[in-house]
Amino acid sequence: MRLQLALNVSDLEASIEFYEKMFDTKVAKVRPGYANFAIDQPPLKLVLFEGGGEGGSINHLGVEVETAEQVEAAEARMTARGMVTTGVDDTLCCYAAKTETWIESPDNRWEWYVKTGDAEQLENEIVAPEGVACCAPEALKASPVESVPGGAITAPVGQSCC
Repeated sequence: MRLQLALNVSDLEASIEFYEKMFDTKVAKVRPGYANFAIDQPPLKLVLFEGGGEGGSINHLGVEVETAEQVEAAEARMTARGMVTTGVDDTLCCYAAKTETWIESPDNRWEWYVKTGDAEQLENEIVAPEGVACCAPEALKASPVESVPGGAITAPVGQSCC
């Protein structure tokens, strides 16, 4: 498990150069307007979104785990304590395939997730199980979505898209 810090940056290339030097770690993935680092010490997933908001501001926070079961267990633990999550969904987002849930703190959005593969899109898309039509378009029409700068779009807190 490692914490994720997603930052909005004004200059992606300058930020990549800075964080490579600061953490003595090469950038793991670079795409248009996006970069991430998998830092061993301290255990950190650092994500950079160019133009996602004011440079230097927090885009969102997260916890990256190793299995979908850990995401489901975290979501169950939080909901059992009366916290409202988006539910667990398989998604394509931020150039990755993920199993994730989102929760909103008083000041920030948190993502609990496991990366299950790579993807070629920044925008969020919920992946329905094979043979099941995803209800996301209807769910999203029924109530406005919340957008996380940088392209991540989730259903309003407390509602799962599928």
